[in-house]
Amino acid sequence: MKAYIVTIGDEILLGQILDTNSRFIAQALTQLGADTVEMRSVGDTKAVILQALADGFDRADVVFVTGGLGPTKDDITKQALAEFFNVPLVEYPQVYQWLSELFASNPQRLNTLNRTQAVLPQGCIALRNAKGTAPGMWFEKEGKILVSLPGVPFETEYLMPAEVLPRLRNRFADLYVQYEMVTVYDIPEAELALKLAPFEEQLPTELTLAYLPSPGYVRLRLTAKTKEAPLSSHWEKLLCSLRPLPFTVGEMQQAAEKWATIFRQSGQKIACAESCSGGNIAHEITAIAGASAYFVGGVVAYANEVKKEVLGVSADDLTKYGAVSEPVACQMAQGVRRITGADWAVSTTGIAGPDGGSAEKPVGTVWIAVSGPKGTQARRFLFSRTRERNIGRATQTALAWLAEEISQKRGGNQ
Repeated sequence: MKAYIVTIGDEILLGQILDTNSRFIAQALTQLGADTVEMRSVGDTKAVILQALADGFDRADVVFVTGGLGPTKDDITKQALAEFFNVPLVEYPQVYQWLSELFASNPQRLNTLNRTQAVLPQGCIALRNAKGTAPGMWFEKEGKILVSLPGVPFETEYLMPAEVLPRLRNRFADLYVQYEMVTVYDIPEAELALKLAPFEEQLPTELTLAYLPSPGYVRLRLTAKTKEAPLSSHWEKLLCSLRPLPFTVGEMQQAAEKWATIFRQSGQKIACAESCSGGNIAHEITAIAGASAYFVGGVVAYANEVKKEVLGVSADDLTKYGAVSEPVACQMAQGVRRITGADWAVSTTGIAGPDGGSAEKPVGTVWIAVSGPKGTQARRFLFSRTRERNIGRATQTALAWLAEEISQKRGGNQ
């Protein structure tokens, strides 16, 4: 099955919002075993929308359209769809009933504009949207399918698994995909590719290895699209080829969830003190639901005054060693443990860049410390010259090290 994704909205082309719907839909289709052949964003102009729909039908089996389904005059997707399929717009009593139920607690909000959400191109299958007023729509024409979804991301993220994917599984029952993900740290993509060249040379044509680089890490995806492809044996060979590099198996979210599981099962509380990572560690921790069970809080101590006054870092050590140093990193971790009462803490202090480096401490220099029941230890890292990469790599390294220390129930020396 080949898919084509069209996002509609002037606000996307103007850069006012990010197109997260295409990414979500493509990820869902990948897990289904489908191929996305193109993603395309167009403005709120009927002629442009019609051309995008025609192009999609030429290239794919299923066309996805998101956006332009609101009740205001600037939302013209339904009119474009009606013209594309050469059908009139009609009111769907079933959709009006859904709207009545949605506004049952506040019926005056079901005004004339909201009621137009029940008006759809004739002949489509209306997909119930429990998260908003705009229903999804399923069209079929000449053996091909078009799915229209709301532009609001959480509505599309509801409709895809609730309404769309079950229908696609029934229609394309022979779809198959199996893949494994691994995230490798502390190595550039080109160096990693050289290291894995012998592995890739013996890889059968039925399997593909994809490199997905990001600041601080490279994700690898090993994929099989036929049931006959020997994924498991080559997966083990890949992991062996990666050693002794640091890596985590699974999607990035799965890796974060593994850390969260370690934190939660330890029965202990954690905290963080951040300078160069600017609160990104706290963000990554709290992005996982249930973090309140183990995360007590953090301090973003960007200025030396905050390091001293809040975390208790020695003024003499700041003068003697500088903010980016082992003593300061250790005292930051110890200080946030003390003021929060946490069992464990992690800290970062470094030079994210692009300015501020020196010959002794170049951009990318980061000290990370972990403090636990048995003591505190710190390590120096030299990441990259790019600010975003340094923040990302410091965050991932700090969390991975903290999880490792907690899982092993050990710490360093005071």
